[in-house]
Amino acid sequence: MKIVVFGLAISSSWGNGHATLWRGLVKALTRRGHHIVFFERDVPYYALNRDVESIAGGALVLYPDWAAIDLRARREVAEADVTIVTSYCPDAAAAERLVLDAPGALRVFYDLDTPVTLANLAGDARPAYVSARGFADYDLVLSYTGGRALDELRDRLGARRVAPLYGHVDPDVHRPVAPEPRFASALSYLGTYAADRQATLDRLFIEPARRRPQERFAIGGAQYPAEFPWTDNIFFVRHLSPPDHPAFFGSGRITLNVTRAAMASMGWCPSGRLFEAAACGTAILTDAWEGLDAFFAPGEELLVGTTTDDALAALALSDAEIHRIAKAGRDRVLADHTSAHRARDFEAAIAVARAAPTPFAREA
Repeated sequence: MKIVVFGLAISSSWGNGHATLWRGLVKALTRRGHHIVFFERDVPYYALNRDVESIAGGALVLYPDWAAIDLRARREVAEADVTIVTSYCPDAAAAERLVLDAPGALRVFYDLDTPVTLANLAGDARPAYVSARGFADYDLVLSYTGGRALDELRDRLGARRVAPLYGHVDPDVHRPVAPEPRFASALSYLGTYAADRQATLDRLFIEPARRRPQERFAIGGAQYPAEFPWTDNIFFVRHLSPPDHPAFFGSGRITLNVTRAAMASMGWCPSGRLFEAAACGTAILTDAWEGLDAFFAPGEELLVGTTTDDALAALALSDAEIHRIAKAGRDRVLADHTSAHRARDFEAAIAVARAAPTPFAREA
């Protein structure tokens, strides 16, 4: 298939979780014979932190504004088998008009931020990437989140056909590597700063660091404010590009995953960091949320913590137990959660949507 995507980012992983996911999925899809054209607005903050310049087996189109790519976008969409608009695409309105008006291609919206989308709607703040008609005019809505989120996409946004397309990992990129002293830690955390993660980070990371001042803790990420509650034994690594993630994960004894508040409250929304860290052969401590046990076996393939005492108990585990959990987590990811698995899930969702189209009657 020829697949045309209008997305947020694939060229830079700075401050967003979309890019790494798209890289893995695009790579897996192109390996399966598909051709991908990805349109991304060329914004300064991604340009300054760009770590991908092209798509093997496809095309990356960076553009300054919609007018600059209007003709090419029309041509690519006219030739497409599948067209996709994503959450947080900065030109989602223009892309949606083009996609919905074009004949032939299957029209797909991929919400990689479903809990945030639904939380904003609940607060009467419709995201810019959601039109007044919601998702009613798309043939298929893919969601990064499963569970009750799928029902809400139907009920609140008019989606006629929905399917989950969860996070995943490219095991060629995220794999066990030799540890690096600069990343060494008893507990690490990799993630962009988010205020709604802070309370959990305080319980599972900051307070354990205060109580174990003799041990080293490490944070990697972007957008951390000056008033963040640093301690003398917390070491900060500013934005890490994906090639450095395996060494960061692999140099820590345990790594922490903290889910965004909207994602945790909705459930069934595994962070890509879970799969990445597990693929690197690192033991994971994560916060709890509904549906977690559908992706990993708690206590066997990762550790689950709610309180500071839970985090301290994880840190007190023997090296042999940490190694056992890390190996089991990696085995589970390779069996169920790679980008190749999600590429097949994508193909299956597309095939179902094509074989049994739902009634379509777009208003003028």
